[in-house]
Amino acid sequence: MKISAIVTLKKEVLDPQGKVVNQTLKNMGHTNISNVRQGKYFEIEINETSKNEAKKKAEEICKKLLANVVIEDYEIIFK
Repeated sequence: MKISAIVTLKKEVLDPQGKVVNQTLKNMGHTNISNVRQGKYFEIEINETSKNEAKKKAEEICKKLLANVVIEDYEIIFK
């Protein structure tokens, strides 16, 4: 089973990298862009037949390794 995990900074956390990308895009002439936030994307293949078990394992992976849950949110998407 293939799962995607998208990790992003929480809305209240400042995103300096996103601000730099946003400003660079404006400098390139893309004046219609109002905000950019950066994040991380992971594709995970889990040898699991149960969607519930796969989700539990993906949650554990995100909480323990992929995301700093104090400042980041994550979303798990089944492919």
